[in-house]
Amino acid sequence: MKIYTTAPLEDPRAARKIYKELEDIGYDGGFSFEAKHDPFLALAVAAEHTRTLRLGTAIAIAFARNPMNLANLGYDMQSISGGRFVLGLGSQVKPHIEKRFSSVWSHPAERMREIVLAIKAIWNCWEGKAPLDFNGRFYRHTLMIPAFNPGPNPYGPPPVFTGGFGPKMTAVAGEVADGFIAHPFNSRCSLLQNTLPALQAGLDKSGRQRSDIEVMCATLVVTADTEEALAASKLAAKKQLAFYGSTPAYLPTLAAHGWDALHSELNQLSKAGRWDDMTGLIDDEVLNAIAVVGERHEIADKLKARLDGIADSVSLTHNRSPDPGHWADVVRALKE
Repeated sequence: MKIYTTAPLEDPRAARKIYKELEDIGYDGGFSFEAKHDPFLALAVAAEHTRTLRLGTAIAIAFARNPMNLANLGYDMQSISGGRFVLGLGSQVKPHIEKRFSSVWSHPAERMREIVLAIKAIWNCWEGKAPLDFNGRFYRHTLMIPAFNPGPNPYGPPPVFTGGFGPKMTAVAGEVADGFIAHPFNSRCSLLQNTLPALQAGLDKSGRQRSDIEVMCATLVVTADTEEALAASKLAAKKQLAFYGSTPAYLPTLAAHGWDALHSELNQLSKAGRWDDMTGLIDDEVLNAIAVVGERHEIADKLKARLDGIADSVSLTHNRSPDPGHWADVVRALKE
């Protein structure tokens, strides 16, 4: 199983240092995500300071851009990184797309499917495999002149991963993407009950096999060196899970365990702005079902048990309480 992580970059200048640290620890890949900073620029810097580390976006917001723009970014990052790039795309949610990015939100699963197909059509043109003639419902790309055609990429086009949670977006990955990024608000039960069947439906639609796609599970890790630090990490994780659990889109994970009523309570409290009260509703049973929790020496075995038969790669994550040593001991144990 490949081991990835998402680098916690509050300051993009830290990309010069953090991604090299991840490579030295033994990670197979280091990813960025689109929050306070652009997800591509830090990786361009990281590419100059690493040699073997796979670099990718997990995720860049697709609907804030267009297929041609994404095709250029992915192609250039693949070249700059020497063939180590993964173009990871996600949808975000309607309020952010419309009110933060001033972009169009409609038919998210169908739009994501078309974006991936359009990007690949553009790359096929640049690779000399076919003229550019993409006519979709949402995007149309039919013009490519020599002045704007970069030609074949020396490393070939990068893989395209898509992130998702619901069955429609998950099926899109199975149908057209090279990889799927599973959301951290998942348990083993919900991955087996909700995610894998939806992914298989997409694979069946395209006539592909499970081996044709990489399943990457972002997994919330809660561990520390002292009891005090572990308690703080648990509290931060419970706050994060309370936020996710209050959102209707994430109800299926709770429903897989029969915790529908918990979602209703969290949702009502969120509307009242009672965030601390929400955290109190996340007990240890919920925390341990969704996060991988334990002493440091336990985490590797617990991760393997959580994702056995499900994932090809794991991305260690806890953005609200990042591990100061980047889980170096956990990575070593997983490698063993």
